[in-house]
Amino acid sequence: MSNPVVISGTGLWTPPHAISNEELVTAYNAHADLFNTENAAAIEAGEVAAKVHSSAEFIEKASGIKSRFAYIKDGILDINRLCPNIPKRADDELSDQAEMGVHAARLAMAAANKTAADIDAIIVSCTYTQRSYPAIAVEIQNALGVEGFAFDMLVACSAATFGIHRAYEMVAAGTAKTLLVINPELTSPQCNWGNRDSHFIFGDVSVATVVESAETSNSDHRYEILSTKALTSYSNNIRSNFGFVDRANDSDPYSADRLFHQNGRKVFKEVCPMVANHITEHLQSNDLGSEDVSRWWLHQANINMNSLIGKKLLGRDATPEEAPIVLDRYANTASAGSLIAFNLYHEDLVAGDYGVICSFGAGYSIGSMVVRKV
Repeated sequence: MSNPVVISGTGLWTPPHAISNEELVTAYNAHADLFNTENAAAIEAGEVAAKVHSSAEFIEKASGIKSRFAYIKDGILDINRLCPNIPKRADDELSDQAEMGVHAARLAMAAANKTAADIDAIIVSCTYTQRSYPAIAVEIQNALGVEGFAFDMLVACSAATFGIHRAYEMVAAGTAKTLLVINPELTSPQCNWGNRDSHFIFGDVSVATVVESAETSNSDHRYEILSTKALTSYSNNIRSNFGFVDRANDSDPYSADRLFHQNGRKVFKEVCPMVANHITEHLQSNDLGSEDVSRWWLHQANINMNSLIGKKLLGRDATPEEAPIVLDRYANTASAGSLIAFNLYHEDLVAGDYGVICSFGAGYSIGSMVVRKV
């Protein structure tokens, strides 16, 4: 294209607190025992299902996850709470999510050799925002001292790639020269820490990406975005019902269906072939095949999903160098996973190497970018 658009810098901010599978299982099993004791009569009568124990081995086999980071660890392992204890901040204080975003944004700006004066717009794209308005993006804009405009967008686990898509389009159209796309994924408040099948899935993190015109970029590592591709197909198999209408529904805003829940088996069966076909078609539209790709930065939800998608794309198992995995340390960080992988595993590529960044998740939604190192 006449005005190439590049990713010129990324930032990864990791919370200071981590929770191992062993810690999580100890707390969950104690919670299960307490629940079973308190509901013994109903369980005996068949009115309530007993909670069964979990194990660190089960979690790692089912997901590939060994640990996860938490913005606030306090409260998560308390069997009478099972939720992070995040102190409420005053309206004139920087919100938790904005603070996470600012950390990652500054790292990305440093990597791209940019100052606040260079940024024209900010997009905060993530799975949840902690309030409706003012937008978290506008709050971060103010904290960084950036002029221009900012807005939030939510597309569940594809929010990060969809946000970069919008930035790419604005730079290509000339409506902005340099954008910050920030993904402050504060997932722990929406995780059901008392559910054996999902309590281990999520971790907190914040990533940021600088997207700009190639002619203004001067960083050490730059990737031209050759094209983008997006797909959405409605499904209830991954869902979170928490929202402002709960008050009008006269319903419990903290019930299990208000938290993350999914039909994992259906998601696995339906999403994996969708993603493989999506990426294959995207590469073909660029006259490329899987053999041309040096690095696959895939969404980090489940090791078994990534393994199957890699095998469908390559006809064999992908090596860790080809398709790096970060969910063992970070767990599922919603939309941030593919960009964590990109942040940690891109500097070794050489000019001309091709890569694919792809996210997928609730919606269903899939977002991909074919990139080439400059």
